[in-house]
Amino acid sequence: MNINMDIRLLVSIINTKLRNDFETLEILCEDENLNHNDLLNRLFKEGYHYDHNLNQIKVGAGL
Repeated sequence: MNINMDIRLLVSIINTKLRNDFETLEILCEDENLNHNDLLNRLFKEGYHYDHNLNQIKVGAGL
């Protein structure tokens, strides 16, 4: 997976994988050989965040 793809497509793919295959974003990153911090930074720059409780990428600032 390329974290530089269209942000809407990236979020859709990640959320699908989180829902169907992975318990956490960290595990997904490890399995997909992605740098967790690079992914979080890309998401933040585009106005998204990872919600640990929902195990989803969400739009808007996370608290």
